[in-house]
Amino acid sequence: MLKAVILIGGPQKGTRFRPLSFEVPKPLFPVAGVPMIQHHIEACAQVPEMQEILLIGFYQPDEPLTRFLEAAQQEFNLPIRYLQEFAPLGTGGGLYHFRDQILAGGPEAFFVLNADVCSDFPLTTMLDVHRHQPHPFLLLGTTANRTQSLNYGCIVENPQTHEVLHYVEKPSTFVSDIINCGIYLFSPEALKPLRDVFQRNQQDGQLEDSSGLWPGAGTIRLEQDVFSALAGQGQIYVHLTDGIWSQIKSAGSALYASRLYLSQYQLTHPERLAKHAPGGPRIRGNVYIHPTAKVAPSAVEHTCVLHSIVGWGSTVGRWARVEGTPNDPNPNDPRAHMDSESLFKDGKLLPAITILGCRVRIPAEVLILNSIVLPHKELSRSFTNQIIL
Repeated sequence: MLKAVILIGGPQKGTRFRPLSFEVPKPLFPVAGVPMIQHHIEACAQVPEMQEILLIGFYQPDEPLTRFLEAAQQEFNLPIRYLQEFAPLGTGGGLYHFRDQILAGGPEAFFVLNADVCSDFPLTTMLDVHRHQPHPFLLLGTTANRTQSLNYGCIVENPQTHEVLHYVEKPSTFVSDIINCGIYLFSPEALKPLRDVFQRNQQDGQLEDSSGLWPGAGTIRLEQDVFSALAGQGQIYVHLTDGIWSQIKSAGSALYASRLYLSQYQLTHPERLAKHAPGGPRIRGNVYIHPTAKVAPSAVEHTCVLHSIVGWGSTVGRWARVEGTPNDPNPNDPRAHMDSESLFKDGKLLPAITILGCRVRIPAEVLILNSIVLPHKELSRSFTNQIIL
C-alpha cells in the first residue's frame, strides 16, 4: 500500500507569483489547461497500490480548494484530503506534524512532491528502484549546466551505487551538475530523522522559552536539516531522470511549464489538444482551448499577444501588440534567467517575461502565441497558436 503527499505551501509563499495568486491560490493556477497540482494528482493516481493522496499546506480551506478536492476525488476515485498546518512548517515540518495521518494503514512507502514543479513524474520507475534497493530516502534528480546548477539543490552521488554523498542547497560555487527535482519517495523510517530535527529544535528553543514548547521547533527544512545532514551515511539515494522538469516559481515560468506539458499531451492527454475540424479555426502546434472560449474560423492576424499572460476578464484592443520576453527557466540553458524577482518593486512594475492585462476584452482579429489567456470570460473569434485559453 502506498500514499502520496503534495506540499502546496501557503499564501506567505509564492510572492513571485503575484498578482496572479491574488485571484487564485498558486497550486490551483492553470498550467496547460488544468490546475497546477492536478498534474501531480494524475501521476499519483496512476501508481499501482496508491491508496490516498494528502495535500499539506498553510492555505485556508476555502471554497476553490474544497471544490477542487471534491472534483478530484470523484474523477480519480481516490481519497484526497487537505491537512492544514497550524503555522508554516517548512518542507519537512508538515510531514512530521502529520506523521500519524501519513502512516495510518501502514504504507510501504510514500511519495512527497513539491507543488511548484513541472515534471512527467516517473513515480512508477522510482517505486521499482526503491523496491529493488530499499532506503529511507530516494530523491529524483536531473542534470543542469554548471551555471544554472547554483540555483538549485546540488547532489554529489556515487556513480556506481547512486548514494547521495553530499548535498548543498543553492551553493555559492559549483558542486555538481545533478540537481534536486523536489520529488521524493520515502520509507516510513524517513520520519525518524525528522523527529531528531524536531527534538533538537525543541532543545535549542528551551534556551529562549522555559515552557519547553517553542513554536519554532516544528519548522523543518528537508533540504538543509535532513538531506545535507544525512548525505554520505547510506540513507539517501538519487534516481536520475531525463524527462521534462522545471520549477514554477513565478508567473513567467508558468508559460515554460505549460509548453512542456503541452508537448507531452500527444502521449498523455491527446484529448486535451485542439484538433483541426472542417470549418474550424486553423491550429498550429500544441494548442489547448478552454471549453468557455469561442474561436471563430474567420479570425485574422491583426493583433498579436506573444509570450504573455492575459488576466481574468482581460481585453486587448484591435491592432495591438502585447509581447513579453521569452526567457525560459531551463536548467540546461546557461543564458536562462531563473525569474526569481517579484513582478513589482517599490510600487513599480519590473520588466518581466510576462505581461499581465486586466479588465479588457480580446477582439476578433488576434494572433496569440506562447501565451496564457485565463478563462471565465468570452473570448470572441480569437486565433490561437500554442495558447492556453
